[in-house]
Amino acid sequence: MSDAIAAKAKTKKRKATAGERAAKNPAVAREDFKGNDVESLKKTFINRIRYSLAKDEYTVTERDCYKALAYTVRDRLVDRWIKTQQTYYNQDAKRAYYLSMEFLTGRTLGNALINLGIEENARKMLEELGYNLEELEEQEFDAGLGNGGLGRLASCFLDSMATMSLPGYGYGIRYEYGIFFQHIRNGYQVETPDNWLRYGNPWEIERPESLYPVKFYGYVHQYIDARGQFRVEWKDPEIVMAMAYDTPIPGYGNNTVNNLRLWSAKSTREFNFDYFNHGDYGKAVADKVVTETISKVLYPNDATAVGKELRLKQEHFFVSASLQDIIYRYKKTHTTFDAFPDKVAIQLNDTHPAIAVAELMRLLVDEEGLPWEKAWDITVRTLAYTNHTVMPEALERWSVSLMGKVLPRHLQIIYEINRRFLEEVRAKHPNDDDLIRRVSIIEEGSEKMVRMAYLAIVGSHSVNGVAALHTDILKKTLFKDFYLLFPERFNNKTNGITQRRWLKLCNPKLSELITEKIGDGWITDLYKLKGLEKFADDAAFQKKWQEVKRANKERLADYVKRKYKVKLNLDAMFDIQVKRIHEYKRQLLNALHAIYLYNQIKRDPKKDFVPRVIIFGGKAAPGYFKAKLIIKFINSIADVVNNDREVGDKLKVLFLENYSVSLAEKIIPAADLSEQISTAGTEASGTGNMKFALNGALTIGTLDGANVEMAEEIGAENMFIFGLTAEEVAAKRASGYNPRAYIGQSPALKEILEMIAAGVFAPTERGIFQPLLDELLNVDKYFVCADFDAYVKTQQEVEKLYRDKTEWTRRAILNVARMGKFSTDRTMKEYAEEIWRIKPVPVDAPNGK
Repeated sequence: MSDAIAAKAKTKKRKATAGERAAKNPAVAREDFKGNDVESLKKTFINRIRYSLAKDEYTVTERDCYKALAYTVRDRLVDRWIKTQQTYYNQDAKRAYYLSMEFLTGRTLGNALINLGIEENARKMLEELGYNLEELEEQEFDAGLGNGGLGRLASCFLDSMATMSLPGYGYGIRYEYGIFFQHIRNGYQVETPDNWLRYGNPWEIERPESLYPVKFYGYVHQYIDARGQFRVEWKDPEIVMAMAYDTPIPGYGNNTVNNLRLWSAKSTREFNFDYFNHGDYGKAVADKVVTETISKVLYPNDATAVGKELRLKQEHFFVSASLQDIIYRYKKTHTTFDAFPDKVAIQLNDTHPAIAVAELMRLLVDEEGLPWEKAWDITVRTLAYTNHTVMPEALERWSVSLMGKVLPRHLQIIYEINRRFLEEVRAKHPNDDDLIRRVSIIEEGSEKMVRMAYLAIVGSHSVNGVAALHTDILKKTLFKDFYLLFPERFNNKTNGITQRRWLKLCNPKLSELITEKIGDGWITDLYKLKGLEKFADDAAFQKKWQEVKRANKERLADYVKRKYKVKLNLDAMFDIQVKRIHEYKRQLLNALHAIYLYNQIKRDPKKDFVPRVIIFGGKAAPGYFKAKLIIKFINSIADVVNNDREVGDKLKVLFLENYSVSLAEKIIPAADLSEQISTAGTEASGTGNMKFALNGALTIGTLDGANVEMAEEIGAENMFIFGLTAEEVAAKRASGYNPRAYIGQSPALKEILEMIAAGVFAPTERGIFQPLLDELLNVDKYFVCADFDAYVKTQQEVEKLYRDKTEWTRRAILNVARMGKFSTDRTMKEYAEEIWRIKPVPVDAPNGK
């Protein structure tokens, strides 16, 4: 507890709070209250402080108060949580199971309060007790369960499923340390453990009874049994136990509380007394340490053989546990597997869970005794695959040698799946050996590889992309052969975001303004934002809109001042690019533009410039050298720009460290300009673009990913579109792209590259950015040089419009008004109806309330 709050809570000069009164009178606290009114919340909160945390008014801390509040909210979810599962069970409802390596949930408290409809009562209750809701919310660590858009999308999906009363489950891994905590030291990214579970997680429920064995290594024994049947036995495997931890996922304004189940690795041998008794204390616990490494860290660095092996083990670990759990639940009400695809839908979120094809076959054939043909029919009808990338190098491939070592039975099954699949292809295309080579799940070469995306396509009844352009690229290039073989399997499901978190929670002032004008129907039907269009030219409404934006900018500026000691000009354009650091996302293009602006100011400091604050944020994979060098480059530019007195408030460049969901909730509402500038044809969808637009930022971007559909919905005239199209990029790549030709035609770009080469941005580390220069001059894989001049010209159009506050605001309002399509509620409806074939199952209030 902060000194101020501690003094406030303990002072003897004021009237004792209800918390203090209850701490002195346990009989008051012991009463069981489940209501949502202020008094009921207060009594539960007090009860939890004393009887869950064993604290009194003298020892309670601010973190204790956060935990007590979390328990208070969770208490109001539990009855609904149980009733939801009972309802699904009693109705024998078909359920959708979403398997994902990531769930970037962020903080749970604020979202739960909003979905339960008790945020204001909780705020008032805390104020009466002498506490502040926002301060307690800051005590919650972001759950370290994801890194980028993949995990955030999965979390949005769960929110929408619950809000729409869709029977669904999420399955993933309970990472003990997340991916990493990002520090910026001397401009470099430094990774430290993200110990998000340091103080426990009040939202999760440990389920030690939900414990499943997951096998690795060993060898396969094949034999004919006494009845003359061919049998397979996986012998001498290493067994890791997967234990479940459940987190409630509440729907908005209903009684549905779905479940997110995360698996934690547990050793079958906690302690070896033989080693201990002989004095080898390290080996005594070695089995436990090695085994539990599986659920320690998200995405171990796979640049090493050990890292690759651990990542494969992680993927199989959570897939196997999840499938065993799904089968266990199904068998509670069914004695055969005939109805399995009619009761179970399993969605594979990208290629990470693709091993599910082989594992489900193993479970059905080896464990349940089903014939291969029947098991295969069930597998294909049950599984569906979402692809999230258009880049071949990003599709997972495992060496046959590694797969054979770690998962020997699965390798056998994959070979058999491939044999049967290729026989079918040969039957349809008898003389096309090149087609056979191209579609084989096993890639031949100096080292044979298992192509996991191909396994997922062959073993699923549905293959979807996540934006119209992305799906088109899958059909025409990346999976062209499979589209010709299975055209009925391919479909598009454009991504979205949940407006409950990405507008109502993160931008309460704008939410209130919108609701004041058009009502709150948009919270569950985002298309209702269309009602804002008629106010786009309303001067009074525009003024209120501008006031909200300024308040949000002030909130972010306060954060920056506290953390970085940098004062931001609130009149400046807040130009923001926050996302995973990757070359194709082209943070480098944005950085080069920052240097361009710097040069313009230095040439004529007295000129009337549009002031600009350029904000970056995002993590680079620990083994991704160039991405980490781009972070250093951005910070080096910031050092020069921000310390140049002649530049002053005209330009600031910032890199905000440890980008996360909770930080995004501060950044996105404050943005004026959203940078969505990936090379056309590289971004599958993007959802950051949607979050920014929904919060009133205008977009500068390429025709890539969901930007294309946003331009269709919002109107291209209300965005700033620039650069090569996906078709033009492909054509230039095919004809032999030469970046030096574009550099020669651009004096501004040539000057910037010469400055970098001269060490202007690294005077004490000259040559450090040579790898970036070499890439731009000689390769430029992502067409930064080709798009640079068009980007600069479009940025000049941005500045011109920003001077016209009335027109800028009008377009911002239209952006928000036309974002209806981009809710995950719409996306989930399409998955439910077209892939999973599940229907909403409304849940009655517990105990008939």
